[in-house]
Amino acid sequence: MLQIRPATTSDVYAIREIAQPLIEQRILLGKEMVELFESIQEFIVAELGGKVVGFGALHVMWQDLAEVRTLAVAQEAKRQGIGAAMLEELLKRAKALGIKRIFCLTFEVDFFKANGFEVISDIPVDAETYAELVRSHDEGVAEFLDLARVKQNTLGNSRMLKLL
Repeated sequence: MLQIRPATTSDVYAIREIAQPLIEQRILLGKEMVELFESIQEFIVAELGGKVVGFGALHVMWQDLAEVRTLAVAQEAKRQGIGAAMLEELLKRAKALGIKRIFCLTFEVDFFKANGFEVISDIPVDAETYAELVRSHDEGVAEFLDLARVKQNTLGNSRMLKLL
């Protein structure tokens, strides 16, 4: 039976194992182990038969804006609704936090479209919020802002947004 739950520090190795092939294929950006441990409270995992088979993260960026980060399912567990179940949980958490807009940067356009996201071409924040966000040291925020220093990491990805 599928269980979606908050990730714990002991899940980091399974997260890394699922992510590694996607990192090698340049579908996901690699993260250092220390970064995974530092942000573990943002992650959820999907367990099937007691084994972690997927993970995802919700990163709050601003008062009403968050990003779905690194949503991934192990190759052997794909096409079973696990990604959609994890996304549903992340959206539920976003709503509970007062988030109104969810952003993602993805190659999986069809999946996110099927879950209510739309491709965007602009940066959906006002100038004042942009000025605050640009101060962030977080690479994901830099990707959201489409800053030149992260362009090489985001080529081919689609910027998508969902209103909650």
